[in-house]
Amino acid sequence: MPQTLQRLVLASASPRRLELLRQIGIEPDLIEAADVDESPLTNETPRRLATRLALAKAGVVSARHAGSYVLAADTVVALGRRVLPKAETPEEVRVCLKLLGGRAHRVLTGLCAVGPSARSNLRLVESRVHFKRLSEAEIDHYVGTGEGIGKAGGYGVQGRAGAFVSSISGSYSAIVGLPLHETWNLLRGLGFRLP
Repeated sequence: MPQTLQRLVLASASPRRLELLRQIGIEPDLIEAADVDESPLTNETPRRLATRLALAKAGVVSARHAGSYVLAADTVVALGRRVLPKAETPEEVRVCLKLLGGRAHRVLTGLCAVGPSARSNLRLVESRVHFKRLSEAEIDHYVGTGEGIGKAGGYGVQGRAGAFVSSISGSYSAIVGLPLHETWNLLRGLGFRLP
């Protein structure tokens, strides 16, 4: 019996998410970022924000690609109930690093996969990251690299900020932006043929 064609749309323009998918042998057929407002709602917890955004992104993209598999994710960095921004300026990177230095924080990655029948699976992966104390010189140097721009919490663990991490509890790939174990299982649960 011939296998039906399957099409996977990655609902994210993040190069890190694409690299992670490729790492486990999955190549999306299309990359299409969902344009959703990522602002937290009043009194919204970081956990709810991450899952709401993953679900919203998957919904927007799957509505445009009926019959396809859609994979969406959103990563939130939180100190207690406080959500740190996706840093857009060097000053935002600096503020985030000053808050994170010498402390533990949570990285929450919401993940949503939608199948061709419009059935969806949603997961939240929570990891804990502890940063060493950061000197002003270390913060200045990191800000100067520009690496923290566009990243939740103002840093990328897969880059130079990896030197700031004294310990991790949870999923490293989720901290980068896509929990691979959960991604594999969510897609398989929807009937996606994996390599």
